[in-house]
Amino acid sequence: MILNIVQICIALSLSLCILLQHRTSGLTATFGGGGATFVQRRGAEKFIFVATIWLAVLFFTLSVLQWYITF
Repeated sequence: MILNIVQICIALSLSLCILLQHRTSGLTATFGGGGATFVQRRGAEKFIFVATIWLAVLFFTLSVLQWYITF
């Protein structure tokens, strides 16, 4: 029960972090535009990027942990 609540909180935080990230290419890369740009993240953008990675790892780990606990 407690793992479900923690996983829901992580899922909401992960969704928020993904939505807050800045997309550099937009639709231009979809239709063959110049998508070969180098982006260096700084400050809050870097923090959100790293937080997204850690939240995704935590979400995956909790999912596997819940799967092993139920069996």
